[in-house]
This record gives sequence, C-alpha cells and structure tokens, in this order.
Amino acid sequence: MKRTDCSVCSDHGEWIGGFDTDRLVYSMAMTLPTPSDVTLHWFLPTNGDSRGIVGGGHGADAQLGDRFPDLRYLTQLAQAAEYNGFESVLTPTGRWCQDAWLATAALLGATERLKFLVAYRPSLVPATLLAQQAQTYQELSGNRLLLNVVVGGEDAEQRAYGDYSTKEQRYAAADESLDLVHRLWTESDPVDAHGDHISVDGASLSRRPSVVPPVFFGGSSPAGIETAAKRADVYLTWGEHPDDVAAKLENVSARAAAHGRTLDYGIRLHVISRDTEEEAWAVAQKIYDSIDPDDVARAQAGLKTSQSVGQRRMSEIHGRGSGFVPGGDARALEFSPGLWSGIGLLRGGAGTALVGSHDQVAATIDAFRQSGIRHFILSGYPHLEESFQVGEGTVPALQRRGVTVTNHEAPVGAENSVRNSA
Repeated sequence: MKRTDCSVCSDHGEWIGGFDTDRLVYSMAMTLPTPSDVTLHWFLPTNGDSRGIVGGGHGADAQLGDRFPDLRYLTQLAQAAEYNGFESVLTPTGRWCQDAWLATAALLGATERLKFLVAYRPSLVPATLLAQQAQTYQELSGNRLLLNVVVGGEDAEQRAYGDYSTKEQRYAAADESLDLVHRLWTESDPVDAHGDHISVDGASLSRRPSVVPPVFFGGSSPAGIETAAKRADVYLTWGEHPDDVAAKLENVSARAAAHGRTLDYGIRLHVISRDTEEEAWAVAQKIYDSIDPDDVARAQAGLKTSQSVGQRRMSEIHGRGSGFVPGGDARALEFSPGLWSGIGLLRGGAGTALVGSHDQVAATIDAFRQSGIRHFILSGYPHLEESFQVGEGTVPALQRRGVTVTNHEAPVGAENSVRNSA
C-alpha cells in the first residue's frame, strides 16, 4: 500500500517546499459517493484546555488542562463554536472528563443553534432510560442532540463503573440497546424486547421525539464495524493514513449495504491552521518542544494496555512514541502531507492533526471529502482561539475551493463567508 508520494518528499520524510494537497491521491480506487458539502464540528474539552497537549483516555493517565473547565469557560467555548458556524461540539465520556449529559445541558441556555454531540456508553445506561433522556433533551433543546456511541475500549475503566463485560459483549449490548432505543423513539405501542443482554416488557415513552437524534458510531474491530453498519447514521474514524481510512470506509460501506443501509461518514482530527504553512508548523514545533519525554513514556505505556483496535492503529503511526526525539523536528512525525501524529504522543484516541496554511488544510479536508467523508470533528489547542482560526481562515479557504460548508452562506464576490444565524 502506498504510504507517501515520494515525488514530494526527501528520503528522510520531510516534505520539500510544502505540499500540494491536490496531489493527494489514494492508492486504492474510491467507490463511495462524494458528498456535495462538508459539516464541521468542534470539541468541548471537559477535562480542561491548554496551549499544549492535554493527555488522557484509552489507558493514558488523565490530565487536567491549564484552563479549568468551569461553566464560564465552557460557555465561552460553546458560544465561540456557534459563532464560527460549527454544527455541534463533541463532548467526551470517561473517567478523565466531566459527565457529557450534565455539561452540555448546562450550556443549552447560552446557545441558540449549536448542537451537542454527546458521547455515552450503552452498557452503562439502560436503553429505556437513554431513550427517555434523549427525548427530554430534544424537547428542552429544540432538537439539538446528536449521540456518539462509545462502547469502551478498556475493560479496566468499564469495571470502575461496575461493568464487567468484555468488549465483544459491549458491542453486542450496544446493538440490542440501539435497536430498542430506536423502537421507543419511533413506535407508539409499548415495546417488549428479550435479547442476550437487554430484556424489557412494556417499555414506552410518554412522548416520542419529534426529531430522532442521529447516531455517530466509531469502531475498527470486526464487531465494531458490524454494529456500526447496522445501527449508525454516521460512521466515525480517527485520522489514519488516507489509504487506511479509505480501506476502512469501503469495508464499513459494504457491511452496511449487506443490511440494506447507506451511511454518512466522519473523521475526528485536530487542526493547526494558519495564514502560512511556516506559521502552522512553527505552532506544531512549539507544541512538540513542550513535550516531556517522561510523559510520552508514561502515556504510551498506558495506551499499550488499551484493547481498542483503533487506538492500536493510531499508536502505530508514531511507533508507540518511538518517533519522538526530544529537541527534534516536529515534521518528522508528518506521516502524510499535512497529517501530523504528534498529538497522539500524549493523548489517547484522536491523535492526528491537520497542519498547514488555511488553503492547505482546506485542500486536505476536501481530499477526505472526495473519499466520501462529510463530517469533520475538529479540535485544537487551545480550543477557544483555534475555533476562530478555522472559522475565519479554513472555512473561507474551503469556500474558495467551491466546497459548501454547513451553516455558512456562499461568499458573494470577494467577501468572506456570511454566517447563517438561523
């Protein structure tokens, strides 16, 4: 499988004279339909924010960012995301962060249009209760809930919540849970369901949601892909090499088709977008230079214990930390033009950043769009300031490429994008 375009790189992996992302071609033939638009989402860092990497998750020790995630700061973040036209903010789940349901519910009154992509674990929430929570959320928020299903990739963390199931059992339970929840949202009669993991009699809601919350679902193992193919509305992947992303999406698409379904696709990435390529990589270098080798060793030791196939794939991109050289060149971890694995040195889960000028980042996003991806869940350190870099820099660059961006009107003449306040 082709890993790089060697016509634009030196033998030590440095991209010469910048990169032309229009030349980012996939080694494999693409068969997924190309979305006509892109939808940008942001991230709500409920474990705190910082100008450097805030680690934690998937076995890595939890860290608290320099900017404490109190209601005042989270409100600023949510309002900035709304102002910059993001569709939603992904809000994580786990021991290392605040509860996603409570944190986002506290922000509903401070926002008008912004949706909240709430991560939750089906094995920890009874299906009938989840259906009721979502219906209530939709009613109180004006239908601003999106759901991110996370089954839990580490048995140790699940056991801390009293869940002693295996990962395979959790995927099976998620399958049954999502089936029951959907029935409760869409059927008027009481529901009886008796499966291997869920059993209810006469389950019902006093009112059904007027808009069923879309389900975002990621998983790289065979069980994860099969469950997503059956139950997801949007399949999510992390930022792997474009060829690996393409192969995974083709697999998911084929499994969904076997169930008579067609999915949308999304990708979770960090972003460092600036006026020039040099400025962007200077920011990446500053982040790289702030990393403590001992922190890398501790984080990678923890991440090595993760049972998540997706986490394993992310860790392999930077050699489980072996690619980190104190005092070295951040671009040594650029594994594909404009894709940097440095975030994953300390952070579990999404560890890849888009790095480049606004035009370069927009071109990379457009290349992923042409591979079939519509939803881009982005984040950057610190999240408040970086939301404006994307909203004021990357979005106009996408529009100059003729890409329609959700919540942004098409520019008139040379004017910048006009935000849709509806």
